[in-house]
Amino acid sequence: MREKGLKNIRLLIQYDGTDYAGWQRQRNLPTIQGVLEDAIRKITGEDIHIHGAGRTDAGVHAIAQVANFYTKSALTPHELKRAINAHLPEDIVIAAAEEVPPEFHARKDAKRKVYLYVILHRDFPSPIWRRYSWWVRWSLDIDLMKKASDLLRGTHDFSSFTNTGRSSLSTVRTIYRAELIQKKSGFLLFEIEADGFLKQMVRVIVGTLVEVGRGRMDIDRFSLLLRKKERRLAGPTAPARGLFLKEVKY
Repeated sequence: MREKGLKNIRLLIQYDGTDYAGWQRQRNLPTIQGVLEDAIRKITGEDIHIHGAGRTDAGVHAIAQVANFYTKSALTPHELKRAINAHLPEDIVIAAAEEVPPEFHARKDAKRKVYLYVILHRDFPSPIWRRYSWWVRWSLDIDLMKKASDLLRGTHDFSSFTNTGRSSLSTVRTIYRAELIQKKSGFLLFEIEADGFLKQMVRVIVGTLVEVGRGRMDIDRFSLLLRKKERRLAGPTAPARGLFLKEVKY
């Protein structure tokens, strides 16, 4: 039973995940959750637990991670936002804070999540984007990659596209949108929206799409992955540095 007098604070968070072992707190490793909880503890003096909408992996970034925590602090959400930011490193920022109903839970109430993967497709790397994209110098058939992306839409078992191994939990997810956008600047942006994602699912999908683009996997084999449910048949796992949690929908 939740203690009386607690306020439920919802945060919108942006972070560069390069130097962190992911969202979830881990012993003796820097994590986004750990840094945030430590910062809030310094302000409120409370031993709080922050709930994130998505447990991003090591090296993955967020444009709009959502989280919530309960506090007795008399500070307003705006004051909490300013105070927390003052105790955070430069690679983590609270973009917004608001009080929400007691029953709101950032992870359990999330209906859809949107991830963005950034590929830099040209013959030379970028010193600016090296931490936020996957440099792919191979020739790619973009139209074929788009056709493969179209096959992802709908409800499927994504066992072939996850690195979780065997699990008793369901590996069925519904993909509402999967788009590959080619920019004149040399960037390929892959955006995917679903009701949930398996561990490293987006990165395995991107790695496999690049195999299709390189001509190392045809459309029939890509389609077969959705039925075979065997990870070994899919492509490599794309690097974490190109992945961003873009949006959480409620």
